Amino acid sequence: MPSKRRYGYRSRRDRTEVSCCIKYLMFGFNVLFWVIGLLLLAIGLWAWSEKDVFHNVTRLTNLALDPALVFIVVGMSMFCMSFTGCVGALRENTCLLLFFMISLGIMFSFELLVGILGFVYKDWVRDSIQTQVKYMIINYRDDLDLNNFVDWVQRDWLNCCGVQNFRDWEANIYFNCSSPGVEACGVPFSCCKPKAEEELTNRHCGFEIMKSDHEFDRATRINTIGCIPAGEKWLETNLIPVAGAAVGVALLQILGICFAQNLRSDIQSQKAKWTL
Repeated sequence: MPSKRRYGYRSRRDRTEVSCCIKYLMFGFNVLFWVIGLLLLAIGLWAWSEKDVFHNVTRLTNLALDPALVFIVVGMSMFCMSFTGCVGALRENTCLLLFFMISLGIMFSFELLVGILGFVYKDWVRDSIQTQVKYMIINYRDDLDLNNFVDWVQRDWLNCCGVQNFRDWEANIYFNCSSPGVEACGVPFSCCKPKAEEELTNRHCGFEIMKSDHEFDRATRINTIGCIPAGEKWLETNLIPVAGAAVGVALLQILGICFAQNLRSDIQSQKAKWTL
């Protein structure tokens, strides 16, 4: 009787060696991120096709600041990692699960390193961001995606204008006061304060705003604060939600690594018993 109970217990344990809960939980989450990665990749490729980048690579003024390239890189990374996680969990493939764990571990380590370096060298990070924002202003008209991104930051997100203040737009050849164009001594429409009574966006609201005769009504027409100070203020105001989102992403990555390792160990244990 004791041996039968022991063998019966062992047979029940063998049938439930690989946890179905962890297996299909990993599969479900990876399918979700796989779809998200595929959508981001499709958006980035569509944006590149609209700019005709595939036939003219010189349209890429700065790879680091190309929003479409960011979508492509992030989407491709999510797609590849989630795909290996899905197939590895569904087919109980230890090699794919190992690749998924290593990839996720490298990404987590990189994010942690960036966070630590950003905190330690925050002045350098601030100067680097300021330099990149200046570059965005200079190339505002040269890249449609960059144009839309700057407009979104200034109008819809931070309600700002320029780097430190609105006069930083003089660095752009179209808005410089020496320009012969109609936008000379002006700022983009995204610098303007929206008015509730306006049904259509007034894209001429920033014209000639840098001239001295508009000094008195300037604060009522445009946002005079720069995007760097506005961004710092936004971060201080939303520090808890931002930190919570960062911790949430880190926990998802750690759980993904733990679940993959648990599932991989169960599969290896099961395979070891088949050889007995």
